[in-house]
Amino acid sequence: MNGSSRYLICEGREIHYTEWGADHPAVVIAWHGLARTGRDMDDIAAHLSTRYRVICPDTIGRGLSQWSPAPETEYCLAFYARQALSLMEQLELGEVSWLGTSMGGALGIHLAAGALKGRIRRLILNDIGPQLGEAAVNRIRSYAGNPPQFDRLSELEQYFRTVYKPFGWLSDEQWRRLAETSARRTADGKVTPHYDPKMVVQFTHHPQDYDQWEAWDAIDVPTLCLRGENSDLLLPEVAEAMRSRGPRAVVVTIPGCGHAPALNVPDQFALVERFFNGR
Repeated sequence: MNGSSRYLICEGREIHYTEWGADHPAVVIAWHGLARTGRDMDDIAAHLSTRYRVICPDTIGRGLSQWSPAPETEYCLAFYARQALSLMEQLELGEVSWLGTSMGGALGIHLAAGALKGRIRRLILNDIGPQLGEAAVNRIRSYAGNPPQFDRLSELEQYFRTVYKPFGWLSDEQWRRLAETSARRTADGKVTPHYDPKMVVQFTHHPQDYDQWEAWDAIDVPTLCLRGENSDLLLPEVAEAMRSRGPRAVVVTIPGCGHAPALNVPDQFALVERFFNGR
């Protein structure tokens, strides 16, 4: 089963999303990480689509979504949240479950405490919390803000295999798909990651975006946090605090990976599915 590719205008910008299991009434929104695309969710979406309608957006400036003409004001959680709300209204979605990797999880925190309070039924955060590890932020900014360019797609794939090694195990086929769904050609024919490098202005123009303890304490829905065993973004002490504050998250450590688990193997499928099914 394959997802269907669709587009909507949200807050004046074209947003691409992939939809799986369109006939099911129960909805999961699966939102990707900072420099990634909604296609990262293909494996988990295909698995969930036997029971759920799964919506996997490309954030503005990523994948097939429009790049922002106003990066300083639109590449931030507040604007992403407005677009998410617009997407939901146009799709006539009421309650949803939310699965967010990294930035997509931070957006889930923002929404569960704010515009979607009472409408997010269950929240899964994939290696993200209300406070980030500073070393990880610096690491991500260093590669995301200045994406390399290559002559060959195979070279881009090798780059992804290196920089995304913390994702854990991926099959050769999954690495190839990640590369093919994360590539764009530049004007001079090079291949480079498929996002607007200006999206990193979020860290300079909205430096408090990821400091979300106040929002965390306002969340009152069942919350599951998946933490990569070697994650440098979600530090152990932050994950521990998440167990005792706000929604008192269930925290599960995923062995053999860092930031962030790729949600592509049966054990991870089972964790997500059991939680969304209320078990």
